[in-house]
Amino acid sequence: MPNVLFVASEIYPLVKTGGLGDVAAALPVALRDIGVDVRLLLPGYPAIMEAVSPASTHLSLPLLPGIDAAQICSGTMPDTGMPVYVLDCPRLYRRDGGPYQDAHGSEWLDNELRFAALSKAAALLGRFEISNELNFPIDLIHCNDWQTGLVPAYQQYLHGKQPASLISIHNIAYQGLYGANTVPSLGLPWDSFGVQGVEFYGLLSFLKAGLFYADWINTVSPTYAQEIQTPEYGYGLHGLLGHRKDALTGILNGIDEQQWNPLQDQHLKAPYSVDNLAGKELNKQALRQRLGLSEENPSKPIFGMITRLTAQKGIDLVVPIISDLVQEGAQFAILGNGDKHTEHQLREIAATFPQQISVTLGYDESLAHQIEAGVDIFLMPSRFEPCGLTQMYSMHYGTIPIVRKTGGLADTVTNVSPSNIDNGMATGFVFELESSDVLLQTALQAMLLYRNREMWQQLQRHGMLKDFSWKHSAEEYLKLYNKLVYDF
Repeated sequence: MPNVLFVASEIYPLVKTGGLGDVAAALPVALRDIGVDVRLLLPGYPAIMEAVSPASTHLSLPLLPGIDAAQICSGTMPDTGMPVYVLDCPRLYRRDGGPYQDAHGSEWLDNELRFAALSKAAALLGRFEISNELNFPIDLIHCNDWQTGLVPAYQQYLHGKQPASLISIHNIAYQGLYGANTVPSLGLPWDSFGVQGVEFYGLLSFLKAGLFYADWINTVSPTYAQEIQTPEYGYGLHGLLGHRKDALTGILNGIDEQQWNPLQDQHLKAPYSVDNLAGKELNKQALRQRLGLSEENPSKPIFGMITRLTAQKGIDLVVPIISDLVQEGAQFAILGNGDKHTEHQLREIAATFPQQISVTLGYDESLAHQIEAGVDIFLMPSRFEPCGLTQMYSMHYGTIPIVRKTGGLADTVTNVSPSNIDNGMATGFVFELESSDVLLQTALQAMLLYRNREMWQQLQRHGMLKDFSWKHSAEEYLKLYNKLVYDF
C-alpha cells in the first residue's frame, strides 16, 4: 500500500467553504478504512490549531523568501482520529475571517503567499530526508484545487527523487491567478514562468502549474473530466487538458452515509428507510410547520433547493418559473445565499406567496437535512457541476432530483423514461437545454408523475438503493495511487 500525503486548504467541519472541505474530511478516512496510510496536511488556521490534538511540533521548515518561522505540528482530527500535519505559520494563517477572505468578504491580499507556503511545505515533506524524520516515507502527494497547485512545480525544482504527484480539480473556475511579479516572492525560478510552466496569459496560475507539472490529473466525475477539455467548460485550460488527456481521469465523489442517513438523522422529525417510507410524510409535515407553508393541500409536492445563488447553479432558470409552478399547486423550500439581486428577487416572490414559498438566506445545517427529507422534488439545474453532492443526498433521502445533464449530475441521475421505471434504473429527471421553459416542462412532468403514488415510490426506492458511499470512490483512488507509485 502506498503512503499518501493528502493536502487541502479546508476540511469539514472545522473550515469549509465548499465541496473540497467535504472531500478532505471523508475520502482520507475511507482510504484508511481499506488499508492506505494517508495523512493530511492542512494550514494552521485558528479552528484547526484548536481542534487538532495533541499538537506536537516536529520540525521547522524554511518555506519562502522572508517566511522562515513555520512549524510542522502533528496530531489527529477530532471524531475520526485521522493523522494530520498542520503548517503552523501565525503570520499567514492566524487571523479572523475565512480561509480565503476576510470578515468583509474581500480576498486576503497575501493569498498567493499563504497557499504557496502550503504547497512548498508539502513538497518539502515529500523529500526523503524530511519524511524519514517524520517516520512517514511519502510515496504520493495528493493535491487539491489551485491552493495546492504549486506542489508539483516546487517538486520540479527540488533535488533528488520526488514522490508521485496527483492533482484533483474540484472546480476549474477557480484558478489562483496572480501577477508575474509574484514569481520571485514565491521562490520559483524565472524559467518556470512560461507556457511550459506556471504562466497563463501573462499571469502566474497556481492551477495551471499543477496541471502542467503533476504526474496525473483527476477530477470529481467522469463527465466533468471530458467537459473541461472543451472551450465551454475548460476556462482557458482546455488546450492543456486535451494535451494531457492520457493522464486525466474522473472519479466520482461519494457521500457520508453516516451523516446523511434518513434512518438515523438526528435533525429529522421521524426516521425512515427504503423499506418504510412512512416517516418521509411526517418530515414533510414538520417542514411545512417550521417554514410556515400552507397545509391546505398536503397531497401537493414541495420543491426544494439548497444552493449558492449564482449563475453556475442555474438559479436564474428557476426564478422565472416559480410562480407558474405555485399556480399548479407546488410549494418551495429554498435555502442559500449569493448574488444579492437574486436574493432580492426571491424575497419578493416569497412575500407574494408567503404560504407557498419559503426562502431562508444563509446556511443552516439542520434545515438542510430537513429540506432533503421533507421535500418531494429537488431542483439542481446547474450550468456546470464538477460532481455535486446534494443530488446524491436527495436520492439517498427518497427525494427526486431534477438536474441538468452536466458533470456529476449526468453521472449520478438516470432520467425517467417509460421503459426504465419498472427496471430499477430511473432515479430522477434530466434535461439538457439551459432554458427556463425546458426546466418548467420537466418540473410539470415530475408533478404529473407525483400523482401516481405507486410509480413515484418506485422512483424513490431506486434512488435510495444507489450506492454513493465513499468506499467505492476510495477503491478507485487506490487503483490510481498504485498505478502512479508502482507502474510509472
